[in-house]
Amino acid sequence: MPAASGEMQLVSRALAREGGAFRTIIKTHNQRLYRIARSVVRNDSEAEDIVQEAYVRAFAQLGDFRGESSLATWLSRIVINEALGRLRKRRRTVAMPQSLQAEIIKFPLNPSDDPERTMAQRQILELVERATDRLPDVYRTVFVARVIEGLSIDETAALLDVRPETVKTRLHRARALVRKALDDQIGPVLLDAFPFAGRRCERLTAAVMQRLGFRD
Repeated sequence: MPAASGEMQLVSRALAREGGAFRTIIKTHNQRLYRIARSVVRNDSEAEDIVQEAYVRAFAQLGDFRGESSLATWLSRIVINEALGRLRKRRRTVAMPQSLQAEIIKFPLNPSDDPERTMAQRQILELVERATDRLPDVYRTVFVARVIEGLSIDETAALLDVRPETVKTRLHRARALVRKALDDQIGPVLLDAFPFAGRRCERLTAAVMQRLGFRD
């Protein structure tokens, strides 16, 4: 999907070194890029670092953005490349212990919720994350992009540089694996999985802005 005129204007403002444009781009895409990075590396802090590095790289290459795809897709490809590069480096240099388990994000829950409901929600969300983290790499990124992030089949295919039919096949298998792991408890809770807001979003935004030479 080509970039909208509003996105091109935003890019032009960023190329003119307008701080507000950079901040808007970062805050608009933080959540999606974080989810995608985490789907590859399965580690909270490393995903943040990947997104920060990807932003710096993207902004250095912003003049190459021609609007042939949306800004979100363009940024997501940079994040995936950065994440996969980290993963390859990790596998070359570190022998992964058999007992290593992915970290689980602690979800912010509404304190006004009924305590029993809150506990049940937390347990289900942890099941969702565990099931997602245990998916094989080839299925996990498709599952996060398509189901959790809500990208279309074509957008996911463009993002991962595969055919739409491949996305459908991988997604079908990923859903089957997740359903088996969760005993049919997925449904609407996926919409709340892998949040990226509040302090985490502000921290990453501030870090990228500082690296770009902007001071609040």
